[in-house]
Amino acid sequence: MTIPWFQRKIGAPVDTCQPGEDEAMIRLCGIHKSYKTGVGDFQVLKGLDLEFKAGEFVGIIGKSGSGKSTLVNMITGIDRPTTGEVWVGGTPVHRLSEGQMAVWRGKNLGIVFQFFQLLPMLSLVDNIMLPMDFCSTLTLRQKRERAMQLLEMVELTDHAHKLPSAVSGGQQQRAAIARALANDPPVILADEPTGNLDSKTAAAVFAMFQKLVAEGKTIIMVTHDSSLAQRVNRTVLIADGEIVNEYVARALPTLTDDQMIYATRELSQQTFPPGAPIIREGTSCDDFYIITRGKVAVSLRRPDAADVVVAHMREGQYFGEIQLLHGGLSRATVRATENSPVDLAVLDREAFTRLMEGSVSTREAVVQMAKTRLAENIAARGGRS
Repeated sequence: MTIPWFQRKIGAPVDTCQPGEDEAMIRLCGIHKSYKTGVGDFQVLKGLDLEFKAGEFVGIIGKSGSGKSTLVNMITGIDRPTTGEVWVGGTPVHRLSEGQMAVWRGKNLGIVFQFFQLLPMLSLVDNIMLPMDFCSTLTLRQKRERAMQLLEMVELTDHAHKLPSAVSGGQQQRAAIARALANDPPVILADEPTGNLDSKTAAAVFAMFQKLVAEGKTIIMVTHDSSLAQRVNRTVLIADGEIVNEYVARALPTLTDDQMIYATRELSQQTFPPGAPIIREGTSCDDFYIITRGKVAVSLRRPDAADVVVAHMREGQYFGEIQLLHGGLSRATVRATENSPVDLAVLDREAFTRLMEGSVSTREAVVQMAKTRLAENIAARGGRS
């Protein structure tokens, strides 16, 4: 059965989303971005709301053309939203003039590109000094000393006076990272920084980013490399210009982009305190739950014995599918573990059913999981169904 996905709704403009003193360092509200083409407007970003906290290492992932680079360009001010607001550290980036933007960007952001963007006729040390010429009050000697310190940090001191063409791609990228740090900005944005590097060099660049985060930098990295994306603090998944809930993508990875967007829109959020029951054995259950924070314990009643815990589940795992697939009353009790609350992303029966009908592979995977859990439950009860 083919699901007739609804046309996307465009949200109302947001009056203001200025972060408070204790809130996100970067906040995007109601971001739409369209480009005019010969056949009409082409919409790249569709009402994004997104926050980044200070000290986070966030990976932006998605297919080619999904809007990843456009999103980063909204933050850097390289491109402007058609509608919506971009705030970075209390600055309304969407309101800055071009002249204000250049000064602000040089002081507050470091940008690392996939193709390095080093000036070919300048040595590595001169490339690194260049941003300081626009934004710092250092003397020429102080600029050169800082540039050499940054080259030492990225292990390129011996190549300081070489042109970019005289060093490898990995060395050029490390020099580009040093240049991005020239004015000691709090935020680093990297657009596919390892896209042209071999796996070993990419790993070294990633390790450098991890070190910078440990030192207090905020890094937002666009990447196609799934292995690197799994090692950041948080991922933001973009599909067709919209943010997809990362836990939906982890729990139900065979859904199409449109189905993930639909699921994200249909989600509600629930929080349960430590030890609180979410589902009780013998009661009805009409929801599908995905764990987004914390852990849950699954327990069963056994004949002539106390309840026994048969499983613990954590972030990215789901439950509730057995009742939704097979009907009847709940076959187990699920509760938040005693030591921490649990946050859940919740789909109701109608949304869950629609997703299962629209994706054969997802239904097969969920059905198989339900079968496995039913068998484990029977075994835990001593063979009694």
